[in-house]
Amino acid sequence: MRIGLLGGTFNPPHLGHLVLAECARDALGLDRVLLVLAPRPPHKVVDGDPGPEERLALCHAAVAGEEQRLEVCDVELHRAGPSYTADTLAELRALRPDDEFVLLLGGDAAAGLGSWHRPHDVLAFAAIGVAERGDDDHERARAALRELGAEERLLPFAMPAMALSSTLIRARVRAGRTIHHLVPGGVEQRIVARGLYRVPQGRAA
Repeated sequence: MRIGLLGGTFNPPHLGHLVLAECARDALGLDRVLLVLAPRPPHKVVDGDPGPEERLALCHAAVAGEEQRLEVCDVELHRAGPSYTADTLAELRALRPDDEFVLLLGGDAAAGLGSWHRPHDVLAFAAIGVAERGDDDHERARAALRELGAEERLLPFAMPAMALSSTLIRARVRAGRTIHHLVPGGVEQRIVARGLYRVPQGRAA
């Protein structure tokens, strides 16, 4: 199978994540996209974190009814230490040796690939699908892969520009504003039922 990998803290998952996954699946001929949950991302603070198990449950709620196209991957929850993409890809390759992987990134993330932990291993395990959003990040991503000697591993795909982020979702919940039509229905229901994101819940590395 040809598998797309969309990593993140998903704090919480929102429709922008699903739109990116669907656009990549259609444009790049992917059989399925895995949402790879990062419990302890090495390069960012998880703000207002309800915990990785809760975020995992939110991811499952996000893909409910779409399991033929979307799957939740929890391999990083079972590994101690920082969540490095190279390690995750190596583990997935061992678990799914017959599958072909495409790592799905925004242009800004792909442009910084050279600073990642073991970037050449990342490129050995997966091609890089980069969402084109009408900015110059795509060309910066191409230049970054060219410097790594792997420009041919770049697979651009188009997606609509969306001013939607997990930060925005959390802020709207804290302000008592609706998140209807911004997150999948199951995610909204769980956030409301469990009172998530109503107040800052501390910070976790």
